Amino acid sequence: MPAIRRIPIWNIIGLFIAFAAVGVLLPRLFQRAAPPAPAPDPPSPPPITDEVPGWRKAHVFVALCDNANQGIVPVPAAIGNGQDPAHNLYWGCGSGVKTYFTRSRGWKRLAVVPNPKPHVLERLVFRHVEKPVYLVADAYDGAYIAETMADALTAASGAAPEAVTIEGRRFAVAGGADCIAYIGHNGLMDVSLELALTPNPGAPKDAIILSCASSQYFADYLRAANAEPLLWTTNLMCPEAYTLHDALTGWVNGESPVSIHDRAARAYSTHQRCSVRAAKKLLKTGW
Repeated sequence: MPAIRRIPIWNIIGLFIAFAAVGVLLPRLFQRAAPPAPAPDPPSPPPITDEVPGWRKAHVFVALCDNANQGIVPVPAAIGNGQDPAHNLYWGCGSGVKTYFTRSRGWKRLAVVPNPKPHVLERLVFRHVEKPVYLVADAYDGAYIAETMADALTAASGAAPEAVTIEGRRFAVAGGADCIAYIGHNGLMDVSLELALTPNPGAPKDAIILSCASSQYFADYLRAANAEPLLWTTNLMCPEAYTLHDALTGWVNGESPVSIHDRAARAYSTHQRCSVRAAKKLLKTGW
C-alpha cells in the first residue's frame, strides 16, 4: 500500500490565501476605471458695460469697396481696392466715412487705430461736439464682406459686445452699442449667411443698412436679431457717408424715425442730384 504524503498545514493555509487574493484582485483587473471627475466650468467673465453711464454709442461697420472680391459694377481701380482704406470709395474718398465725418463740424475725431482686430484695417473713434454720443467706425478689408455683415448683424442682436477705451474710460461697443450701421455692397445678393442670431432680450437696437435693396435682403436677419430698421433701402443706391451722417444727426438729436428718414433723403437728394421724392422712395424707415 503506497504511503500517503502529508501536506504541511502551512502549505494548505498558503493556498487558501492565494486563492482568496486571486478572487479579490482578478475582478478588479477587468473592472473599468471610473472616469475622472469633470473639471469645474471656468467662471463667466464679467459683463462688458460702460464705465460711465449716460453715453449713447453708434457703431458703423464698413465693407470697403472691392472690385476684385465683390459682385459689384467695377469702380475706378484707385478707389476700388478693398485693402487700401486710405483711398477707398467708402472710407478715404471725399464722401467716405473717414473723410466725411472727420470734416464734419458735428463730430470730433478722437482716435485712429490701425488693425484693431482681424479683418478690420482701421478703426475711428469720434465724439459728438454737443451730445454725450460716441461713434466707432470700422473699415473692413473688402475681401471679408461676409464677416462684415455677420459682425454687424450679430451686434444688432446685442451679442458680442466689445470693450474699448475712449478718453480713458471703458465703453461697450459692437453688441453694446445703441445704433448699428452697415455700409457697403449688399453681399447678400451674392452669398447667404449661416448665422444663428439670438434675439436681443432688451430694447431693440436701431439699425441702419445702407446698401442696395437692403430692406428686401436684410429683413429676416433684423427680425431674428430683434432690431429696429431705422433706415434702409428699397433699390440700388450709393452708400456714401452723407446719408449716414445726416441720419445719425437726427438720431443724436432724438428725432423721430420719420424726421430721420427726411434728413437722410434730403442729403441723398443733394449729393446724388435726384429729387427728394425719389430719395424718399429709395430710403425707408421701419418695416
